[in-house]
Amino acid sequence: MTQAAPLITLDALTVGASATVVHIAPGDPADDGATLARRLMELGFVPGEKIRMLKRGMPGGEPLAIKVGNSTFALRRFEAALISIQPE
Repeated sequence: MTQAAPLITLDALTVGASATVVHIAPGDPADDGATLARRLMELGFVPGEKIRMLKRGMPGGEPLAIKVGNSTFALRRFEAALISIQPE
């Protein structure tokens, strides 16, 4: 019996790794965090969706290039930190 990898947030995923979206947390309530979470879901970051970390920008590792389905999106680190994932 193998243990499942613990949940992490998308901003911690290594380049080239794949994962499955588990949960989208609301963002900062002062900035209408529900709107940001809804926007991420509209882009395809929904529970059960497979994703892959393609690249991190330089310097500072921003933005993050993420493949979702047949689309590629650039996310800021704070946006990626809202997405809980199960690494493969």
